[in-house]
Amino acid sequence: MLKDILAISGYSGLYKYLKKSRNGIIVENLETQKRMNADPTARINSLEDISIYTENGDMELKEVFKAIHKHEEGGKSLNPKKAKGSELKQYFAEVIPEYDEERVYTSDIKKVLTWYNTLQRLDMLNFEESEEEEGEGEQEQEDTDSQNNAEEQDENK
Repeated sequence: MLKDILAISGYSGLYKYLKKSRNGIIVENLETQKRMNADPTARINSLEDISIYTENGDMELKEVFKAIHKHEEGGKSLNPKKAKGSELKQYFAEVIPEYDEERVYTSDIKKVLTWYNTLQRLDMLNFEESEEEEGEGEQEQEDTDSQNNAEEQDENK
């Protein structure tokens, strides 16, 4: 779901990865559909690689989005542009009670909520897909374990 969605430092909005180019990568703005070349020196992060600090370690952004989606029953979240810092922190504490208040800044909360609202508006939040991938990964591991056990039994004969 979030693998090809990118945040590029210095540029507002979210971008979809399209392909490599000689001078970096070609991306497309999700909202305007305008394409551009992202310079190889630009700080580019896939949303899949981003996580939020919690008291119990890190929480993947996908899980944060699921929590917001559940809290809002599939609707938009609090508008981060109009809310005060204290309101943002209170909202985030309701959605993710275990988030680390000392290491997660108001600017981080604003980004997360802005990204969530963008993806929600564009109908790009598909949580069933990620659950299926997790199930497939578990099935593949079971298949590998079964195959390894069969090979060990053959060697022991």
